[in-house]
Amino acid sequence: MSLNQKISHDECPAGDDNCPHWQELKALREELRELSAMVRTDELTGLYNFRYFNQAVELEMERSRRTGQPTVLIMMDLDHFKEINDAYGHEVGNQALSYVSTVIRKAIRRLDIPCRYGGEEFAIILPDTDLQAGVMFARRLRLMLETAPICVGSVTLRMTASFGVDEFKPDDERNGREFVERVDAFLYEAKMKGRNHVAHPPLEPEAST
Repeated sequence: MSLNQKISHDECPAGDDNCPHWQELKALREELRELSAMVRTDELTGLYNFRYFNQAVELEMERSRRTGQPTVLIMMDLDHFKEINDAYGHEVGNQALSYVSTVIRKAIRRLDIPCRYGGEEFAIILPDTDLQAGVMFARRLRLMLETAPICVGSVTLRMTASFGVDEFKPDDERNGREFVERVDAFLYEAKMKGRNHVAHPPLEPEAST
């Protein structure tokens, strides 16, 4: 058994119940866990950060190639968010971002990867998901935001978001940057169509039953 395996248990690696350094070792191990979480987590929202997103999207694309299952990427941008900061201040804006992250967490599955991409923009990776299901998810999340206003003190905010959605198929030759750029182009399309909209490639007709 390796040393790493030994110290994974809540006991002294040397088997000495009176080990004088064991409490210090446990505290150090907990600190390392916290530091690891900080490296990959956005402090404000609790979602994964941009750095982790870049790693995760490449990993999920590679997983798609190996398993034959598609992966969906959703880019989401809050509509007119600058107006909230300008009118009510950045603290209200921060609370709004935190609230949006809570809505996202309620909508996703355990295997999904929600990230704060930057500013008021979010990215959600949906493994083992095809375009049809990804678009349905984005539409549901769009409606959840639109119909659930946030109250911050005396301020009531009705927030909407624009969404870009695309699917990475196992035989796709795009790299991570190209995949993200394509989804971001659909996000831009959603904004050009008036915002509070989900833009995506054409969906294949569902098979008749």
